[in-house]
Amino acid sequence: MTKFMLLMNMDGGNCQTPMLEWDPADMQAHMTYLGENLAKLRQSGELVEVNALTWPKHGKVVRAASVSAPVLTDGPYAESKEVLAGYTIVDVVSEERALEIAAEQSSAPGPGGVPLEQPIEVRRIMETDADLQDI
Repeated sequence: MTKFMLLMNMDGGNCQTPMLEWDPADMQAHMTYLGENLAKLRQSGELVEVNALTWPKHGKVVRAASVSAPVLTDGPYAESKEVLAGYTIVDVVSEERALEIAAEQSSAPGPGGVPLEQPIEVRRIMETDADLQDI
């Protein structure tokens, strides 16, 4: 088994309307779809962890300073499409299975039930020093 992190940015795929502006029924359908998808992953034993993240305005960036206290700034201030909204960690038999799960998440419905086709970044989690050789 291999662990993968599926990263979901705030990129709305084929929908430019922010989720908080959707019709409540569309938002509920979206969340129900994702909840059912996660329930299947829990049942199969493939789900390790899933979390949504707070809005970027609540984030801080910390940078070590060699002669004084660490420097703390508000942020990050990336393009909204580049802001990490949440992640799912799965432990699966193959990369192909991780990609299949990401495609299922990307198919979550948006307004009018149309699949969002939201891009999901799939990254293998390093588990041994040998993984460092694959750079």
